Amino acid sequence: MQQSIKFNNANTLFSKSLKNKTNEYFQQYNIKKTGNLRIFLKAIILLSTFVILYSILVFTDIHWGLKILCCLCFGVNLAAIGFNIMHDAGHNSFSENKTLNYILSYSLNLLGGNIYFWKLKHNIAHHTFTNINGEDHDIEVKFMRIHQDQELKKYHRFQRFYFLLLYSISYFAWIFYQDYEKYFRQKMSGSKEKFHFPTNERVIFWASKVFHFILFIVIPISVLGWIPTLIGLLISGSVCGICLAVVFQLAHVVDETEFKSLDSTKVDEEWMIHQIQSTANFSTNSKILTWILGGLNFQVEHHLFPKISHIHYPAINKIVKETCDDFNIKYNEYRTFWNAFQSHVVVIQQMSKA
Repeated sequence: MQQSIKFNNANTLFSKSLKNKTNEYFQQYNIKKTGNLRIFLKAIILLSTFVILYSILVFTDIHWGLKILCCLCFGVNLAAIGFNIMHDAGHNSFSENKTLNYILSYSLNLLGGNIYFWKLKHNIAHHTFTNINGEDHDIEVKFMRIHQDQELKKYHRFQRFYFLLLYSISYFAWIFYQDYEKYFRQKMSGSKEKFHFPTNERVIFWASKVFHFILFIVIPISVLGWIPTLIGLLISGSVCGICLAVVFQLAHVVDETEFKSLDSTKVDEEWMIHQIQSTANFSTNSKILTWILGGLNFQVEHHLFPKISHIHYPAINKIVKETCDDFNIKYNEYRTFWNAFQSHVVVIQQMSKA
């Protein structure tokens, strides 16, 4: 990771104004920037739903049609746990209690991932160098070209036909291949530099991988057999993968966001303006979608204030928009999920050509 890249710190009037207004909001209403009772209630609902759906799928004998429906719901539930619990906890915004954040961030390990790798890839690389090729590892998608500086290959001309298939297997690729690749290489994808990997995290890596394997494969096979387990895993894992991938892509890989090319190690804009330029919101009027996605449809607010819990995003959304208007800065937002998805397809088509 090329940590020598610098943002423009000479004139940060926008950042100072936005930070001051946001701080004033929390002071005025005397509320904390971390989560409150609502987020704890949501965590209880999502984790309880996990236990209930898992128990139904593995230990009950219901009609196969209902089991498929439960698999679909289970896939959404896995993604929702990631969006709402792991994501806030991983950014230390779930609770003021850092120990609780630490524990809940490992809900990603429950789902088969690894929180230590995620923090390196997401919190550091993605949140600092958003949409900058070679620095933001989240836009390095195998068999996809989504940045103009990425090499154009022959198969990219067909990416508009196979991108949803790639998204559907992304969860499996993540937990069953990419995590192990990072472990043994001790490198993020595309990076030449090795990262520090503490011994305790190595132990946690293997312990959680074994636990996930037992929970999601060994127990279901011993109770249901190979074929039902395989079908259930494919359905729920594919749904989870599509949910995770699409939400990220609609926030960054759309035709309104910028993909910067760097001729040097200097970014012309201050960091907060860069985040606004490279990020977009979608469907912010949908309370249902906001609840399920953990406020990640308010992606602009999340990138500006990653340490503020997602339950506050709808409120500070107004502050961010007003400040952007004051400084004549373009704010990227799509009215509906479908509008954002169509925009994403446009980018995929554009990047399939020279």
